[in-house]
Amino acid sequence: MWHDMGGFGAGFWGGGLLHMVVYWGIIILAIVLLVRWLGGAAGDRHDEAETPLQILKKRYARGEIDKEEFERRKRDLEG
Repeated sequence: MWHDMGGFGAGFWGGGLLHMVVYWGIIILAIVLLVRWLGGAAGDRHDEAETPLQILKKRYARGEIDKEEFERRKRDLEG
């Protein structure tokens, strides 16, 4: 009976399964690209080029350098 339907078994596994995999692959790819695109838009603002003075201020705020080191490097940057 199945052979009378034009090879339904071969058609399902050969074509239907392939179409299903391609369909879900496209859906997953679209979701990944959308997440990357949205993440990239937010990341671009965060990754803007910081000035050396901004970097120095952040290092001082984190406690990586002390006040004297901060002032010395700030003078070097300004002059």
